[in-house]
Amino acid sequence: MLSAGAFLQEMLYLYSLALVGFLVRKNGVLNENTNQVLTQLILYITLPALILFSLNISFSPALIQDFLWLLGMSAYVLLAAVFLAAWMRKRADLLEWQHGAYEGLIIFGNQGFIGYAVIFIVFGEQGIVYLTMFNLIYFVLIWTYGIFLFTKNTAAIEWRRLFFNPGIVSTGIGLVVLFSPFRWPDGIAKGLESVGNMTIPLSMMLIGSLIANVKYKDFLHLLKNRYIWKAALAKLLLIPLSLLPFVLVGAPFFLLLIAVLVSGMPSAPTMSLYAQKFGGDRLFASLGVVVSSLLCIVTIPFLYLLVSLLY
Repeated sequence: MLSAGAFLQEMLYLYSLALVGFLVRKNGVLNENTNQVLTQLILYITLPALILFSLNISFSPALIQDFLWLLGMSAYVLLAAVFLAAWMRKRADLLEWQHGAYEGLIIFGNQGFIGYAVIFIVFGEQGIVYLTMFNLIYFVLIWTYGIFLFTKNTAAIEWRRLFFNPGIVSTGIGLVVLFSPFRWPDGIAKGLESVGNMTIPLSMMLIGSLIANVKYKDFLHLLKNRYIWKAALAKLLLIPLSLLPFVLVGAPFFLLLIAVLVSGMPSAPTMSLYAQKFGGDRLFASLGVVVSSLLCIVTIPFLYLLVSLLY
């Protein structure tokens, strides 16, 4: 485990990568297609490679118990987030077309990009193994309930993309490798490692580029919307803190720390994509992502220190 000082130093490294992404996009070094290209590159190439490489390890019976802990905490925190988001939406004075974005910002975090970056930089490859298991239910929920929030129609759910999206496919292949005697040949393993390690800098540069894309006047206007701040508070603090009762039931420190940190990731950029595709308020969703991404600079170290103190 990293000391508080070492953790903050690693986080500063990640934030500096985000700053690079912000500067190169803001100064026109990268064009308006940057976010789409980076997203596709991470989603379809570097992140699957990272997952496949990380799961290329020897299986041990102890992993089963760890996986059950992670799946239990994941189901618990996502269910808590769904109920909290529905409760907050019912009490919110928002337009109908903003409801889906509001709930989505609260429930779904950037676990696939910045989540992997933070966990890898702090816990290394072992952390990625555990995070991949923790994200299994999340991947299913964001491709089903995430779409349902905007459409209120199960017919709009893209079932083929649910089962054949890169996250699910790479996780499935990785689990087969993990539970079998087969291991990737050295040449392939090295290639997966090299490509997979690109996920961390690219993910953080994408966050910086997303922030740079928001117009200053739009940012100032929506900062006055209290629901942007309420969604960020719920996503960054209330939801991850709801996991703390697992301290009382003896959850292993390492696993709980991963669960809390990942559950406290900023809102997922996917929500702005869903808003655009299914008729929601894309600007509201985008600003929610930006605000939570900025605030997580403070909240992620806070969560790390809090869980460490409890143990």
